[in-house]
Amino acid sequence: TRFKGSSWATMLLTGVPAAFAQEPTATGALEEVVVTAQKRSENLQKVPLSIQAIGTARLEELHIDNFNDYVKFLPSVASQSLAPGFARVFMRGVASGDNGNHSGPLPSVGTYLDEQPVTTIQGALDIHAYDIARVESLAGPQGTLYGASSQAGTIRIITNKPDPSGFKAAYDLTGSTMSQGSGGYKAEGFVNLPISDTAAIRLVGWAVHDSGYIDNVAGSLTYPTSKITINNRARVKKNYNDTDTYGARAALKIDLNDSWTISPTIMGQDQKSNGVFGYNPDKPGLGVTHFYPEGTKDRWGQAALTVQGKISDFDLVYAGSFMKRNDETRSDYTDYSYFYDVCCAYGGYIFDNATPSSLINPSQYIKGKDGYTKTSHEFRVSSPRDSRLRGMLGLFVQRQVHNIEQRYVIDGLATSLEVTGQPDTWWLTEQQRVDRDSAFFLDLNYDLTDKLTLNVGKRFFTAKNSLQGFFGFGLTNDFTSATGEKSCAAPGSGSINGGPCTNLDRTVKESGSTPRINLAYQFDNNHMAYATWSKGFRPGGVNRRGNLKPYTADFLTNYEIGWKTSWLANRLRFNGAVYKQDWKDFQFSFLGANAFTEIVNGGQAQIKGVEADLSWAVTPQLALGGSLAVTDAKLGEFFCKKIDATGVQLPASACPIEAAAPKGTRLPVTPRFKANLTARYSFNVGQKEAFVQGAFVHQGEVSSALLPADDAILGKQASFTLADFSAGFTTAKYSLELFVSNAFDKRAEIYRYAECDAQVCGNAGRYVVINPPRTIGIKFGQKF
Repeated sequence: TRFKGSSWATMLLTGVPAAFAQEPTATGALEEVVVTAQKRSENLQKVPLSIQAIGTARLEELHIDNFNDYVKFLPSVASQSLAPGFARVFMRGVASGDNGNHSGPLPSVGTYLDEQPVTTIQGALDIHAYDIARVESLAGPQGTLYGASSQAGTIRIITNKPDPSGFKAAYDLTGSTMSQGSGGYKAEGFVNLPISDTAAIRLVGWAVHDSGYIDNVAGSLTYPTSKITINNRARVKKNYNDTDTYGARAALKIDLNDSWTISPTIMGQDQKSNGVFGYNPDKPGLGVTHFYPEGTKDRWGQAALTVQGKISDFDLVYAGSFMKRNDETRSDYTDYSYFYDVCCAYGGYIFDNATPSSLINPSQYIKGKDGYTKTSHEFRVSSPRDSRLRGMLGLFVQRQVHNIEQRYVIDGLATSLEVTGQPDTWWLTEQQRVDRDSAFFLDLNYDLTDKLTLNVGKRFFTAKNSLQGFFGFGLTNDFTSATGEKSCAAPGSGSINGGPCTNLDRTVKESGSTPRINLAYQFDNNHMAYATWSKGFRPGGVNRRGNLKPYTADFLTNYEIGWKTSWLANRLRFNGAVYKQDWKDFQFSFLGANAFTEIVNGGQAQIKGVEADLSWAVTPQLALGGSLAVTDAKLGEFFCKKIDATGVQLPASACPIEAAAPKGTRLPVTPRFKANLTARYSFNVGQKEAFVQGAFVHQGEVSSALLPADDAILGKQASFTLADFSAGFTTAKYSLELFVSNAFDKRAEIYRYAECDAQVCGNAGRYVVINPPRTIGIKFGQKF
């Protein structure tokens, strides 16, 4: 498709709208889908990569509001989510089931908001999906163009850009009610304001209230050591995990002349969630019995600037951003306290300041704070696209600072047991983690013939990870030996963020390169096949247990054959890929001695899979679309969670059975089979265009943990099938829609976990995070 007066860089900035590859045009053919996966605007069918793109229309039609919504319709993507804003993303089975500690490995999947990375150690930002041009899912290593945290793939959220050609505005209002929940609402709107023929501003805002559906039910427990009994009468509440989200975006686009454009953007979101999002299967209904306040507050903002232009025949792009994210968490840690009292008489160590001292309620709760700042800069230059040999050169620099505070609090704790300067604090983490990476990358394309194109790319990187600060118990706490303040070389000096001292100060540096080779053969305008060999990496880091060696980078090697095809005069598209991946020295974090996170390189894993998607405009009125992924992910060698004093895994002969995972063990998190199907029928009623739609998602059984012993305790995530239905009509200015999400009220299991080591907490400590129950709503919209 030709874009008059536009270079590929201009198209990249203007956010050409794309569909989910199933919207028929008036002629009955499917719309062209434009993506920017290779950092240039291209027809999806011409890009030799495995990509799924959900465009503006499909995002609205599928009622996709947040991260969990769009992950349902991306078969190659899996996730674990504790609460909104606290989801970890995985692709193509590259997941070890580690515990996701804030001092643990970086994510293996990168997340981008427009041109800027927004990946944090905590997980992907839960960006509200309104006025979004598309969500792109790039499966497989993207380390050449996207870097460190794109080892297994990349997810890109592309916003709609300001348009100087004319005024546009719209708003949408939604009200809903939930089975086993309460009411929710959503208000969204945008306005596109031309300032002149060469400049425009786009303003977007949203406010959302999501109903809760987890109940905090009445209960009590008695600690076996002290015989102290506690109850939660003051905390009993129905539907207590509700969420409120507010956000806005302001974007400006100025064409300085025919060659240069600048586009600054400011975006922010404030999200507050109460309660927890997992229920305990041993409680009635969707219930838990928790004794202390819990919830999250997550606030983030990003300022970004993109400058693009031309010098001679070369396109230049600069993309930079500054992101700040602050969150506060409150977590009930009573399960941990109780089960460690059962196993280890922990409650016998918890007493007050009375004379003589007496044992007190040993229940713990966590007060956590995370403060992130993330700065990134990228500059790239591209040669003319109509040359037989064409390419891109780029430079990238990123720095992320993570200030970590976690206070494990016991009310009424004796002063002698506290961390110095931290009242009632049994354990304290006050640390600063800094992740830095820089890279030089190149991407070259050469047309060997009119039909055969060779692509070669390589990224040369350096990574530096540091962790500094305090962790552990107070100076006179005898619960364990030589940890916390006892391990400080100089108590009271060199503290980080107000900690009592510094007992951890380590840095890891690494450098290397990730290559990519791709051959694409264009049989004709409608049929293309490709073969790819690529590598992705994830930097290593620091083990905060001082006697353990740092963990090193892990690498993923990908072998892939794929196809992009159109049939029936472009009314049918069928794309897919088959692949094999070798995951070397994968990073695995787990709870070691004294429930202390340890990270090791776990050895080898092999992953094989098939993914495909189909779009079919059966008639101008009826559109069908679907996609699937089949994934076989297994350990390639024996793995032992137990390590010796230097951090080396114990051999099979010395590994306890509860810590062992034999060769061939299935990797957790990712189902063997995941698929979706959507059908939409449009018809006219008078001057109105009406529609009915059904969307179905199926996911197979999922292992909850890598170790078979842990998996047996937590239980596997059961398979599920979800169905969403909607119907409505639109006119030139108005739309009205009735929808039912999770129509058959299924309990789709998203994550199973325990608040302490599964083999300590056992079955009674299990929690299951599920999708929201059946939701019925009505949506009204108006366009101007």
